[in-house]
Amino acid sequence: MAGGLALVVPHQTAALALGASAATLLVTAFAAIGLRRRAGKREKLVSAGVADFIAKDSTPSFITTGDGEIIRQNQAASAVFDRSENATLAAALKDRFANPVGILYRLQSRATASGSAREEVITRNGTVRLSVHELSTDCFIWRIELVTAREAPRAAQEGVSLPMLMAGRSGAILYMNDAARGLAGGRVKSLDRLFTAMPVIPGSLAEITSAEGNMQVLVAEVSAGAGRRALYLLPPPEGAMPAGEQGWETLQDLPVPLIKVGPDGTVQTFNRMAAKLIGVSLRHDTQLSQLMEGLGRSISDWLDDTLAGRLAQKSEFLRLTRTDREVFVQVTLNRVTEEGQPALIAVLQDATELKSLEAQFVQSQKMQAIGQLAGGVAHDFNNLLTAISGHCDLLLLRHDQGDPDYSDLVQINQNANRAAALVGQLLAFSRKQTLRPETLDMRDTLADLTHLLNRLVGEKVTLTLSHDPVLAPIRADKRQLEQVLMNLVVNARDAMPAGGEIRIVTEVCELEKPLERDRVSVPAGQYVTVQVNDDGTGIAPDKLQKVFEPFFTTKRTGEGTGLGLSTAYGIVKQTGGFIFVDSVPGQGTSFTLYFPVLEVQPAPSPRASVSKAQNGPAERADGVILLVEDEAPVRAFASRALRLRGYTVLEAESAEAALKTLEDESLDIDVFVTDVVMPGMDGPSWVREALKDRPGVRVVFVSGYAEDNFGEAQAKIPNSVFLPKPFSLTDLTDTVHNQLH
Repeated sequence: MAGGLALVVPHQTAALALGASAATLLVTAFAAIGLRRRAGKREKLVSAGVADFIAKDSTPSFITTGDGEIIRQNQAASAVFDRSENATLAAALKDRFANPVGILYRLQSRATASGSAREEVITRNGTVRLSVHELSTDCFIWRIELVTAREAPRAAQEGVSLPMLMAGRSGAILYMNDAARGLAGGRVKSLDRLFTAMPVIPGSLAEITSAEGNMQVLVAEVSAGAGRRALYLLPPPEGAMPAGEQGWETLQDLPVPLIKVGPDGTVQTFNRMAAKLIGVSLRHDTQLSQLMEGLGRSISDWLDDTLAGRLAQKSEFLRLTRTDREVFVQVTLNRVTEEGQPALIAVLQDATELKSLEAQFVQSQKMQAIGQLAGGVAHDFNNLLTAISGHCDLLLLRHDQGDPDYSDLVQINQNANRAAALVGQLLAFSRKQTLRPETLDMRDTLADLTHLLNRLVGEKVTLTLSHDPVLAPIRADKRQLEQVLMNLVVNARDAMPAGGEIRIVTEVCELEKPLERDRVSVPAGQYVTVQVNDDGTGIAPDKLQKVFEPFFTTKRTGEGTGLGLSTAYGIVKQTGGFIFVDSVPGQGTSFTLYFPVLEVQPAPSPRASVSKAQNGPAERADGVILLVEDEAPVRAFASRALRLRGYTVLEAESAEAALKTLEDESLDIDVFVTDVVMPGMDGPSWVREALKDRPGVRVVFVSGYAEDNFGEAQAKIPNSVFLPKPFSLTDLTDTVHNQLH
């Protein structure tokens, strides 16, 4: 139907409809005829045998080039499609599908990779079955079978006499079987027109508007993929249920696990889906408590309360007692009456995936708690380590290698460093490590990374790079940015198991107005964009918005953690950039990163990083240092270390005491060395106040917290650097020396 909506579903019954014998004859005929490469001439490509074969086929058949141009078509195709107006197969099918090009491209791509492909497309005019075989390079044979809605084979669920309807994500009813139409009195377009109250809750009672007036039904739901769901309308709980085993035959093919349970908790009967879900332990006269556990109370009490009406209807999550694998089920109990006797119908739903997601969420909460704990204790813990390692350094200055205590001091120093590394690992695990941004040219970064990326992609995948001739600098942590690029390239490689090409493109773009997409607003301005493109399998639209969520992965179990893209997202956002994804199933995926262009500033960056400690003792120096530290052991070590290097040190235990000291205008201070987090006024606050009267004083901030916790405050203070705790004697003295020179 021109302009109509075609619903593509996974092919399940097309192979039977085409017939195994017909498919075998096709393959045998193609092998016997011995088609060769086109060699530039169509007539040589299509032999008389192939032409005769498709001419006798009652199904419309076409032979096309790789571009879709029709070379031959049989009489059945000529009777249905007008060749005079259709030079290509897509043009021939334009009245059948809204987007024939996309469907044909997808099938032809699969045929190129595996030799053949089949698919069934459901339209409002009926079902269209398409199959394609690759005859040779640039030559394909197509069979287009048109089936009217009445002739279309019914799926298993359609053979059930129970009413069934297919609903979309928005609540639109996409399909109703004959039983559903008969119950509703005709075709209904949306759920809110059928059900008197929304939303529709699976496993519960709902009132519908039927041909005979309002009535209650029990709603069972089965996911149909792509946001669709199949809703089955079962007889109401207190109504007449199918009697005996013959009555339950009506429910045997229903794709919803159902168990009828007696008042004493014994299983009276069940359908095939319940047997498949629970396993061999599900038998008649088995106690329900032997099949499930984890309710938190007696299952018999739960059944009694439901039968007596004392329990509001709600679902319970239980774990099956299967020994081969762990399975969780969501169970909803409903009272029924059969031949005057009360019973319970248990509607089951596999909740294993839901429980797995819940476990993943709990794990992510644990990780976040570890991160918060690490950040909270890091300050105090690093203060202790600073005092330990610092005083150890002071002792080492008074002992040489021949001293019997020297080796013990070295052991203390080494273990203090190990403890400091442990804190750093804890921060890295919780993704709270300090970023070290620097000015980067993406061409140089990718050039350094190319060798490693080529090794990652392997031999079947080609990696190509394309750069903008005039690429502006950006500011980012090089190591973290490399990790982002490696994650994206590895994902692109995994999306092309048969090989292909990964293209990394960098360019400068200018947004004249904010870019609004994916619920994110990118401010106007200049950006360096990095695109990582592949020709892989692509990502389904319903999964596209979830790719950056932690633990979400489209890979098989054991092949991916689901953390790669979420980590990349976090790093890009922490850098001040943006990341977007575009994908077309069957055609490929493109990730686009936006990084703000770094504006060139004449002054050096105020957030300079501390240089590595130089080998050998530092020279004696002079200068006046104001040391502000609330921890007495750290303050004692730092003041002694600075005095040993020749500096004059004024000490203050708080920001308020430091400002009181500075009231003496005769004091000439060269460097402020201050802790960041202190009781009362913090480090950046008192320094800003002091710099109003002493603008030329340089600043060294020290802290056990990550630098990012106060980075914005420090960035506004000129001539300041950050020294993380724990620091050694040499680290401290060298940092002060560099600030003075």
